[in-house]
Amino acid sequence: MRRLGVLGAAVIVTVGLTACSVKQDTGGAGDGTPKEINFLTFETPNLPPAYWDAAIKRVTDKYPDIKVNKQVAPTTQGRTAYAKQLLQSGQFPDVMIAVDPAGFAEAGNLYDWKPGELGDFQFPDANPIKGGHHQLPANTQTIPPIYYNKKMFADAGITATPKTWAELVQASEKLKAKGLQPFVIGGGKDGFPAAMIMTGVVSVDVYGKTPDWLTQRRAGKVKFADSDFQAAVAKFADLSAKGLLDKDSVSRDYAATEQAFLDGKGAMYPMGNWFAANADTKKHDFEIGVFNFPSDSGKLVVPAYTGGGMSVNAKSKNLDAAKRFAIAFQTDKGQIDASVKADGLVPAIKGYQMPSDIGPVLKAGYELYKEAVDKKAVVNSFGWETADDGFLPGFKEKFYAVAQDLVTGRKSAADACAYLDTEWEKAG
Repeated sequence: MRRLGVLGAAVIVTVGLTACSVKQDTGGAGDGTPKEINFLTFETPNLPPAYWDAAIKRVTDKYPDIKVNKQVAPTTQGRTAYAKQLLQSGQFPDVMIAVDPAGFAEAGNLYDWKPGELGDFQFPDANPIKGGHHQLPANTQTIPPIYYNKKMFADAGITATPKTWAELVQASEKLKAKGLQPFVIGGGKDGFPAAMIMTGVVSVDVYGKTPDWLTQRRAGKVKFADSDFQAAVAKFADLSAKGLLDKDSVSRDYAATEQAFLDGKGAMYPMGNWFAANADTKKHDFEIGVFNFPSDSGKLVVPAYTGGGMSVNAKSKNLDAAKRFAIAFQTDKGQIDASVKADGLVPAIKGYQMPSDIGPVLKAGYELYKEAVDKKAVVNSFGWETADDGFLPGFKEKFYAVAQDLVTGRKSAADACAYLDTEWEKAG
């Protein structure tokens, strides 16, 4: 993202400090009446129920006047759609995490955090919607690096990680020639695993040249069918046309996709840096490496996103309790440490120190991110942006669907881009 190259530098400067700067305010409501709030979460292989329960308990131990009812979105990537359903049925949660604020904020359904309330966050101005801030800017994630099976690379005679797109294709063809599946991808009910390669190639090729491309799309200055965007999509479609993607795998959900890589069913796994946590902790019988998504020329371009934190229902009957819970949850060092190890994120909290015992894959990915920040090579991650420079409401599902159509060959690159333009106009 345009801001992230500058903002990310703050991560490198402050990450070595010794303590989180969050203020330990233990004040409650004062009248002894429990303030009940509903908290919409999501569960993944990295963030199981026990993670959420422990984090909630730490906050409610601190604020005993707050009672939290945990709600869980039915699919890992369906939380925004589920939040919309809850809003329409009059059950909009008081607090929600990693829900895309677009649409909710403009309609006045999300609380607009004030500058004085964001003092513990490194990037308080991240992801504005019409000048307001409706989601706590809690962490940074790179989306996607490419994780790889070092044994399969060695077996295929690949001696160096790809730095260019041509090298990536060549490595994929060597793997295929050895009878090895080059990429592990998915889709299914979660959608996004099918789109990871498309996210990478568009971020690197399009945003690498025009960092504000999606902002320009919102303004009607560019289209998906334009040559630069369509050329990036064609590279993704070409992988499938060459037999380098498993067309049948798009029915596989996120958890099964991750497990397929850990089970050695493919050599490369394009995924957000949250996978690093499981790469370091889950059982597998090979060494995992990681490299940046390659560009045509080898120029370093690293897609990333800062945000993903909590939003609060502006109309919550217990608004103060909801706000206190959200801030305390996001700045609790125990929760941050657990989420770093479980989900591989880079916390965007002032004064936070990364745990010394993070695993080698997470550490390697973090070093790649630091290099990108140092070289001012960080751009938005296509499809993961929020706020004024993000997708229009409801468009993300169209993006996931078209990515699956490109993998299976149901759409050509030209057809896919024309479809995206049509759906964009409908969403607008």
